[in-house]
Amino acid sequence: MHIGIIGTGIVGVTTAGWLQRDGHRVTFIDPKEAGEACSFGNAGSLSPSAVLPVAMPGMWKKVPKWLLDPDGPLVIRTHYLPTVLPWLMQFLRYANEKEVTRIATAMRGLLLPVFDAYLPLLQRAGATSLMRRDGCLYVYSSRQSAQRWSWGANLRRSLGVEMEELDSEALWEMEPDLRGLFGFGQFAPENGSTPDPSGLVKAIYRQAMEDGASHLRASVTGFRRKGGRIDAIETDGGPDLDVDGVVVAAGAWSGALARMLGTRVPLESQRGYHVTVRNPGVSLGRNVMAVEQNIMVNPMSMGLRLAGTVELAGLKAPPNYRRAESLLSVGKTMFPNLNGADYSAWMGHRPCMPDSMPVIGAAPGVENAWLGFGHGHVGMCGGATTGREIANLVAGRAPLVDLAPFRPDRFRFGRAA
Repeated sequence: MHIGIIGTGIVGVTTAGWLQRDGHRVTFIDPKEAGEACSFGNAGSLSPSAVLPVAMPGMWKKVPKWLLDPDGPLVIRTHYLPTVLPWLMQFLRYANEKEVTRIATAMRGLLLPVFDAYLPLLQRAGATSLMRRDGCLYVYSSRQSAQRWSWGANLRRSLGVEMEELDSEALWEMEPDLRGLFGFGQFAPENGSTPDPSGLVKAIYRQAMEDGASHLRASVTGFRRKGGRIDAIETDGGPDLDVDGVVVAAGAWSGALARMLGTRVPLESQRGYHVTVRNPGVSLGRNVMAVEQNIMVNPMSMGLRLAGTVELAGLKAPPNYRRAESLLSVGKTMFPNLNGADYSAWMGHRPCMPDSMPVIGAAPGVENAWLGFGHGHVGMCGGATTGREIANLVAGRAPLVDLAPFRPDRFRFGRAA
């Protein structure tokens, strides 16, 4: 079949790779180049352990304090508060132990195959060097401080995540440049990362193009229907594109496209920032999550990347690069020898659902349309598995992952079932 894939981020390109393995012809529809949106600037984590949702038990008590801190982990632009408030209230309803356990269990199923889902595509593209399987460190100032997050760590363990505890000497032996602020760690050996998230996306995209895909650089304006099927995609780039099926994988811009197909989803942009420090003077061997600072640090091919924070301001507000500069300031407290003289800053749109779970599945009421978006903070972790499962749905095969928790219509009656 000829499948139109809307979006050239990690979900779009991996979906293309898996569809091509089944012999389908693919056309990307996206005005941007591949790997230039959220896939460009994320923290590069490939972590089967990243199962915990953003909304955790007791979070609602912290939100007022965060909102009063312009450099805190959550900022809501004043003009956007009336718009985002209903979404935020729904988001906080999941911040209880029962819901978090349910969500984490579903996410474990999606994230566990991350390396198996990437490997065939990267082998085909000759880019396996862009996938590292060297574990991840969760670090804290002390063992006592780590107790504040023990419920989440224990939930991870209950789902099969291996977490090795490291005292200060063992932690510093593994990562000498963590000496100082950090005195306790948890090592997750099954995790990994990529040294270049944009490069990974581009490598899979280039291979898809070499294998016969095409790229229509245009924006989608609608869908032409014939009965219960989509038979063409309407764009602002010329004649309608005739297709046998369509996949919506446009990240934070997917909500409007889903509505065109008849599915309403509460999708929001949690705007994230990063700084990438060239010649940092700090040497790390693997991905590090500084839990108390809520910052992920990843040694990448272009420098040391520090990523984190959430800003709610919609898709149109200009970036506030003070958010990125605050990451650099925190980085200097984490690493006293950090040379921050030469760095780049970035802002991108994480596509987020209130329950921190993506939308994956057939579009309700449409025979040949599939949705794959809303991965929030774990797009690189879950992108390839999502692509593989969408290819299974297109082929009529049984998914290898239980997709029921991610079904597109789960918000039909408000709170997710």
